[in-house]
Amino acid sequence: MTPNGNGELDAVYDDALPGGRRPPPRKSRRGLIILGLAVILVAAAIFNGIHGRIAAEHVLAQTTEASAVSSVTVVRPDPGAPNEELVLPGSTQAITDTPIYARTSGYLKSWTSDIGAHVKKGDLLAEIDTPEVDEQLRQMRADLETAQANFKLADLTSKRNDDLLKSRSIATQERDNSAGALAAAKANVASKQADVARLERMQSYEKVYAPFDGIITARNTDIGALIDAGANSPARELFHLSAIDKIRVFVQVPEAYSRAIHDGDKANVTLDEFPGDKFAGTLMRTANAIDQASRSLLVEIDVDNADGRLLPGAYAFVHLSLVKPMQSVTIPSNALIFRKEGMRVAVVRDGKATLLPIVIGRDYGDKVEVVSGLQPTDEIILDPSDSLVAGTTVQIAQPPAGAPK
Repeated sequence: MTPNGNGELDAVYDDALPGGRRPPPRKSRRGLIILGLAVILVAAAIFNGIHGRIAAEHVLAQTTEASAVSSVTVVRPDPGAPNEELVLPGSTQAITDTPIYARTSGYLKSWTSDIGAHVKKGDLLAEIDTPEVDEQLRQMRADLETAQANFKLADLTSKRNDDLLKSRSIATQERDNSAGALAAAKANVASKQADVARLERMQSYEKVYAPFDGIITARNTDIGALIDAGANSPARELFHLSAIDKIRVFVQVPEAYSRAIHDGDKANVTLDEFPGDKFAGTLMRTANAIDQASRSLLVEIDVDNADGRLLPGAYAFVHLSLVKPMQSVTIPSNALIFRKEGMRVAVVRDGKATLLPIVIGRDYGDKVEVVSGLQPTDEIILDPSDSLVAGTTVQIAQPPAGAPK
């Protein structure tokens, strides 16, 4: 070794490289190796830290996305309805119901039947005193007698002139004048006879008769009341007559069931005042048109009422047996969504919520019948959120073990 300028010794290598180059010191080579290893370790640590953070962020994003998807409970509709009997409210009416008015003017002279009275066709209900009609009839009969007398005179004159004309005692013109007078007298007699017949009919209207068998349900007049049958003022009803040997029950059937009922179908009618009793009826006719206001079909049920138990104007329930089952399903009531656009139900399709419009049939309390808008294979969301919108991603929650599907 030789001393350097710093007083340190440099190692003298005998195995000097050709060209006078010396190999690097062994200590410097080791340091480089250590430095490289340190750099690699640091880089590996940084890489592992960054990779772990990215993986953690990815897991967090997946967890956040999964937690953002609503978990819903679904159920499938039950096909059909619990029963095929349709119960609807209705009102009873008499088979024949009519007000009775006077056909002539005057004063009520007497009445024979009050409310609740059972009358037969042709029974006298009331009698009207018509002094003006009676006076006009007497005058018209007198005019008829005068016309008949004139007709007889004209007839004799015409026959006499015919005989005189044969002997050339009068002119043809005079015979023609007598023939014309005879024709005019005959027409005058016919006119007076028509007037007398008209006033006689008016006089016959003094007696008011029952037009059919029934019960007096109203009497709106009394003795001495002024009866005005003229057209200048509204006529006043004298009596109201109803025939209740048969009762009509009118009921509004929803449009969805209009094709399931037919003329001749049997029906039962029940009333609250007769618990447990059923009155058999027959569907006689329908309006054959859907009411635009109520979207229902007016149906008439006829019920025999010979014993008079049913009264007109009563509130009744009509039980209709649907001959053809409706293509409907039943769903829980807590699946319904009420929106301003109408009734909706949320179903799951391709992992997203879809809002379907539906038409409700019968309401069973905890369940409702859906007659349009759903299929038995649809998966309906129970207890949907009010803020649920179409297209929202949802996941179906697994039902607990032992729960019905």
